Amino acid sequence: MTLRTTTRAVLGARLRSASSLLGGYATTSATHLGAILAGSSVLRNATKPALMPLLAAHSVTTAAEEGRRAPELLAPALLLSAGGDVLLQLKDDTAFLAGMGSFAAAHVCYVAMFVRRGALTDRRRAFVVAAAYAAAWAAMVGQLWPDLGDLRVPVAGYSLLLASTAVTSAGLGWRTGLGGALFLLSDTLIATQLAKWRELPGHQFWIMATYVLAQYLLATGTLRHDEELSASASA
Repeated sequence: MTLRTTTRAVLGARLRSASSLLGGYATTSATHLGAILAGSSVLRNATKPALMPLLAAHSVTTAAEEGRRAPELLAPALLLSAGGDVLLQLKDDTAFLAGMGSFAAAHVCYVAMFVRRGALTDRRRAFVVAAAYAAAWAAMVGQLWPDLGDLRVPVAGYSLLLASTAVTSAGLGWRTGLGGALFLLSDTLIATQLAKWRELPGHQFWIMATYVLAQYLLATGTLRHDEELSASASA
């Protein structure tokens, strides 16, 4: 076997591995959403913890396939999100706050990762986006505040971090920007549950549908951004 043949075989195996992991994420997401619609708590609880580890593995494998290191904070952000997913399933006040803390740490990772990639380089654009999200955050917190009880301060602080992810994600392009916006929407729907507002039809389905799509867009958008930078540097 020649060196060229061996190299093609290795790259082909990586490509199949990355595609398989993404397929696993898509299949697990669809199964999880189907379990919500079917009212199967067992299948729902079994699939949720697997979502973000699959996406993290796909991200690392994709970067390796392209001969690059994976974005340094992407896998930690996704795995911290997985920790939050597990903790929120425990239906306990302490576990809920711990889950919120795990997601908050994930958003710190996202914000740092986007800023390191120049998300705030265009200051005028960043200011406009930040002002829009700040207005949305203030309106959301203002409306929810009277009904959140003891969760007022944790929710306000966490949502501020979430809005920061939305702002900085927009600086890398439409894909990550849409991911940040959907993440904010997903957690806003959770906040309305905490405030005991009237729920949308299929409320939990929409929470998870926007969440899995948001994480996918954030991860793949960051990978695409790094790929484009690498291509520009090579050129």
